[in-house]
Amino acid sequence: MPETNGPLPEGPFTYDAVGATREGHCPPDFNALHVRSRIGEGTDVFQRAAHAVRTWEMHRAMGVGIRTDAAEAAPGVDVTVTLGGLIKAPCRIVWTVDEPRRKGWAYGTLPGHPECGEEAFIVDRTGDGTVWLTVTAFSRGAKWYARAAGPATRGLQHAYARRCGVILRRLADNPKG
Repeated sequence: MPETNGPLPEGPFTYDAVGATREGHCPPDFNALHVRSRIGEGTDVFQRAAHAVRTWEMHRAMGVGIRTDAAEAAPGVDVTVTLGGLIKAPCRIVWTVDEPRRKGWAYGTLPGHPECGEEAFIVDRTGDGTVWLTVTAFSRGAKWYARAAGPATRGLQHAYARRCGVILRRLADNPKG
């Protein structure tokens, strides 16, 4: 069930290169992230993984708070991600992909987000049937504490992306969710 407590984010994106994750582009002066995790094999695993990403299930299973009025990701949908109950990160879905072997979405930061940039979560199924999650992002600190943390923030982002793969593998392996 979507969480709908409080107002949803408003305002423009906090960066200029909106949509750059679609092609894997990292703008100058941003830190790039690219983490690819093997999820499993087969059509059923692919469908369950894609559903878990599209409907916020993967994020919620990681213990991340998700507040949105949308049941699934779609361009223009606003979402606030809450980490540790303290850090609120307003975002807007920038683009989605819904192809037979590739599904996912990207969101970009809005005012109030501790970072500035974009992050994409893509599930794809290769020709041999292997299912992968790819997390691609570019970011830089927007709030003082994110800038002060510097390399530690990037380490946490990489750990988060790897954890997405672990959680999604578990969700996709379980036919009951």
